[in-house]
Amino acid sequence: MRLHLLVLDGVFDLGLAALTDTLSTANELAATLPEAPPPIELTLVGVRKRVRTAQGLSVPVLAAASVRRPDVVLVPALGAKMPDTLAARLELPDVADAMLVLQRWSHAGATLGAACTGTFLLAESALLDGQRATTSWWLAPMFRQRYPQVLLDESRMLVNSAGFTTAGAAMAHLDLALGVVRGRSPALAALAARYLLVEARGSQAEFVIPDHLAHADPVVERFEGWARQRLASGFSLADAARSVGASERTLARRLQSVLGKTPLSYFQDLRVERAVHLLQTSADSVDQIATKIGYADGVTLRSLLRRKLGRGVRELRARA
Repeated sequence: MRLHLLVLDGVFDLGLAALTDTLSTANELAATLPEAPPPIELTLVGVRKRVRTAQGLSVPVLAAASVRRPDVVLVPALGAKMPDTLAARLELPDVADAMLVLQRWSHAGATLGAACTGTFLLAESALLDGQRATTSWWLAPMFRQRYPQVLLDESRMLVNSAGFTTAGAAMAHLDLALGVVRGRSPALAALAARYLLVEARGSQAEFVIPDHLAHADPVVERFEGWARQRLASGFSLADAARSVGASERTLARRLQSVLGKTPLSYFQDLRVERAVHLLQTSADSVDQIATKIGYADGVTLRSLLRRKLGRGVRELRARA
C-alpha cells in the first residue's frame, strides 16, 4: 500500500511525528505476526520544495506532482490552532495547491484522511461535502459555520465515511494512523496500539470544555451565561429566549448553526461539565452533586454521565 503524508509548511510537529512513528512502528511489528501484511510504503510529499514544521524543523518532502498515485493520503494538522490564525493560514496559496492535489488523488480512487486542523484542509477542497466528519472539538463551531455541507460530529474521535476518515484533536493522529493499519490487519493494529500504549478511544466528549468552544455569536454567549446561572433550577426554552432577547425559534436556530445542538442538549452539556468538575474537586456525594445541577437523584446523573461521556462516576473520580 502506498501511503502519502501531505505536509504543508507550518505542520504541527506532534501530529506529523504521531503519524510517521505509528506507521513505522506498525511496519516493524508486522514481521512478528504469523500472517504479516505487506509493509506500508510511506512517503512525505508537499506542494512546495521547502517545508518546515511549526517549530522550525525542516521536513524532507517529494513534490506531489512527481510521485506515483497513492492508495491512501493523510493530512496532519496545521500548526495554527486558534480560529483567527487558522483562518489566515487557510488563505495562503499553498492551501489552494494542496486542495487541487487532494481532489486529483481522491478522484483517482485514493482514500483520504486528516486529523485535527488538517480536517479543515480536507473540508476546504469540498470533498467532505455531504460526508460525516469530526474535527478538533474546540474548533467545531468554526468548522460548522465554514463548511455547512459537512455532517459534523465533533464528539467522535474517529469518523469513517465513503472514501474519507477524519480524526479529532492532536493525539487523534494516533487513532487515524491505527485506523489505517486496522484496515489492513486488525491484529497488527492491536499490537501496535499495545506497544504505543494507546487506549481505545471512541469519543472526544469527555475532553470538551464548553466555554472553550471557539465562537463569537452573541446570542449563544448570552444563552451560555443564562444557562450557567440556572443549572440547579432547570431548563425553560421560553425563559432562555426571553433572557437572551431572541425568539425561541431564533435561539434554537443559532445554537444549531453554531454548536450543532439544541438549547436543551447544550444545557445538559453544561450540567455534565459542572458535575465532572464537582466529582473531581469535591467530596460531595453523587446525590449532592445531582441536586446542585438540577437533578432529583444520583441515578439520573449517573445515567447522563454514562450516556454523554461513556464513563461512570468511579472512573471520572479516579482520573482526578
